[in-house]
Amino acid sequence: MPLTPEIKEYLKGKVAWIGTADKAGIPNLSPKGTLTAVDDNTLVFADLFSLKTRKALEENPNIAVAVVDPAAPSGYQFKGRCELLTSGPLYDKVAADVKAMLPQAGAPKYVVKINVADIYSLTPGPDAGKKIG
Repeated sequence: MPLTPEIKEYLKGKVAWIGTADKAGIPNLSPKGTLTAVDDNTLVFADLFSLKTRKALEENPNIAVAVVDPAAPSGYQFKGRCELLTSGPLYDKVAADVKAMLPQAGAPKYVVKINVADIYSLTPGPDAGKKIG
């Protein structure tokens, strides 16, 4: 299931919760305010301060991302594999976006590029938790 225009629009301005686990299976959860869609299959976020997230992703590239709007209520969960970028055109674009949004934060240590494999509904109701598409 690709990231639809509706899903891409939904992500704007929301905080994403990033779930990772290191090679020992120790879970980690971290909020990110820079999650954006690059194309129909790819999400990215800048990691500015998360040492545990980086360590886990270096050891285990599997990732889960949850984005919810409690006021709606609605949400999505994305699962996939990622790679860490420290340079290149995509890193530069995300770094420029972060600088415009949070000038005090400085350049990201790295950018996480997520190849989305599955999307699930987090909207309360009979379809909560079901795979979309």
